[in-house]
Amino acid sequence: MSVRTTVTLEDELIKLLKLKALENSSTVSTLLNEIVTEAFRQDSDDLQTIKERENEPSISFESFLDELRADGRL
Repeated sequence: MSVRTTVTLEDELIKLLKLKALENSSTVSTLLNEIVTEAFRQDSDDLQTIKERENEPSISFESFLDELRADGRL
């Protein structure tokens, strides 16, 4: 199911979208759907990675820098 909606974009962005759609023999709507779908897919992947790593030990930035200095790597 698709729903028609109005989106306001900067002139430069719509120009890029139109050029990219033309280059791919596509439409701006199809291109926007692909872009938004991919963005949400990446978010989903990121959330899955965070969930998989939630039990890993954490270390503060300062502590990590101290370790690198102590090992002579900084």
